[in-house]
Amino acid sequence: MLALNKEGLKDTAAWQKKGYALPTFDREAVSKRTKENPTWIHFGAGNIFRAFQANVCQTLLNQGVLDTGLIVAEGYDYEILESYNRPHDEFSILVTLKADGTVEKTVVGSVMESCMLDEENETEIARLREIFRAPSLQMVSFTITEKGYKTAAYMKKVTGLLLERYKAGALPVAMVSMDNCSHNGDKLKEACLLMAKDFLTQGLCDQGFIDYLENGEKVSFPLSMIDKITPRPDDKIKEMLIADGVADMEPVITKKNTYVAPFVNAEETEYLVIEDLFPNGRPALEKGGIYFTDRETVDRTEKMKVCTCLNPLHTALAIFGCLLGYTTIHDEMEDETLKKLVTKLGHEEGMPVVVNPGIIKPEDFLEAVLTKRLPNPFMPDTPQRIACDTSQKLAIRFGETIKAYRARNDLSTESLTLIPVVFAGYLRYLQGIDDKGNAFEQSPDPLLEELKALSPEDVLHRQDVFLVDLFADSMGQRCLDLFHQMQGAGNVRKTLEGLV
Repeated sequence: MLALNKEGLKDTAAWQKKGYALPTFDREAVSKRTKENPTWIHFGAGNIFRAFQANVCQTLLNQGVLDTGLIVAEGYDYEILESYNRPHDEFSILVTLKADGTVEKTVVGSVMESCMLDEENETEIARLREIFRAPSLQMVSFTITEKGYKTAAYMKKVTGLLLERYKAGALPVAMVSMDNCSHNGDKLKEACLLMAKDFLTQGLCDQGFIDYLENGEKVSFPLSMIDKITPRPDDKIKEMLIADGVADMEPVITKKNTYVAPFVNAEETEYLVIEDLFPNGRPALEKGGIYFTDRETVDRTEKMKVCTCLNPLHTALAIFGCLLGYTTIHDEMEDETLKKLVTKLGHEEGMPVVVNPGIIKPEDFLEAVLTKRLPNPFMPDTPQRIACDTSQKLAIRFGETIKAYRARNDLSTESLTLIPVVFAGYLRYLQGIDDKGNAFEQSPDPLLEELKALSPEDVLHRQDVFLVDLFADSMGQRCLDLFHQMQGAGNVRKTLEGLV
């Protein structure tokens, strides 16, 4: 059997015989340097981190571009570290699923250490404080989801670590949100400043700490745009690894309902664009394919993806996938009606107001999404996963497009027919009854119960959900009319087929 740990990986021939790419750098030497002079700590030990940032770091370690590795911290679900990281000596397996059916298997060993953001565990928190006091620390990055920045307990701990760095001499550092949300760096900064001001009120810090956080030459909060699809661990991948003879590959569902395994399955395509604001220097991640640019370009890239080329299509497929009984995104793309829906949604309704970032062509990005990424039959992503937190996504994914149409003299929202059908589909989704008349379980969402209790018209009046006043023109009424058309078995599909 192949054991995913330091001892088991000594048998390199056995792993390579099964087709696994292994770390080629001196891990013991890198581990020693990392612990003595940490440069990069990442908060959020989930799948996107393991499939993307950790793999980029490993590539650069293998090439000799970097000489220190990653430290990962988990502040929400400590079972991830207890069940996966530490039993496997921080190693994981990345299974890259390509659209042509080929599979790449990589043992990723760039994580040198894991820490729990647990103030009740003195050993764990002491080590984190030590890391934050290190002059060598350049970057603190995050993939904790947008909700993480709104979680006071989490941000209080993070801000407390920044206070340690301030007390150690107001040392510079970049705080880099890599979460898939609009203006992520601003959200992180706002959350840290809110906590810092609370500290000041309680007498836990002085005004100098607030000034430190607001001084971009000391602490920066760059914007970033990230894009890589990393579904939950898939049973087919698990069986493939077990067939290779790899031991202990069973996924774990933690008490906090986190799906974690010693492996992560992901698509090949990935983008990470970061505002180049690093007051203490930064790792040369551009040599691993990560873009560094100015704030405006990051903002344009994020808007291109989130408002036009990917996220709106994902949400449309999530809503109608749940209503039409699909369990995988790639199967939805085999449905000619749904394929036409997202193709027209991107090309005909999004492209007229797309934001062109310059560094990535919107047309190329959209074409890859429609022809390679969403139809990839080897990607086990589900509409149910993507439907999580839909109420938090509609504003940026569709509301911005409506705003852009209303701001243009040469365009009219009257020409938008598919965005209203998506909104009508969302109203239909809130009923919890699929197109066959069967009840289905809706995905987690902070506003789910609140919105379900409202009338469809009252839901459409929620500008916190849709960003704009849908009834400022005919949009709101058209959404209601389409919603009523979708009532009754078979009428969701019938309505879609009549429009696309």
